[in-house]
Amino acid sequence: METIEISTPTIQLDQLLKWAGIADTGGQVRLFIDDGLIKINGINIHEKRKKIHPGDILEIKDIGIWKVIAE
Repeated sequence: METIEISTPTIQLDQLLKWAGIADTGGQVRLFIDDGLIKINGINIHEKRKKIHPGDILEIKDIGIWKVIAE
């Protein structure tokens, strides 16, 4: 499991994926969500602006698993 460090109390899912270099565009994030590939803390996510907090575990099927940590 890798980590993604954020310097804010929360970050939106689409912003996090773009900032971390996992997705290039918001459209790519939408495709991940529509295909049911993204889970946060084991729960499938259906909104690209879902707020992510330090301590959350992000999983994208067949791509990777990351823990979000505070800076």
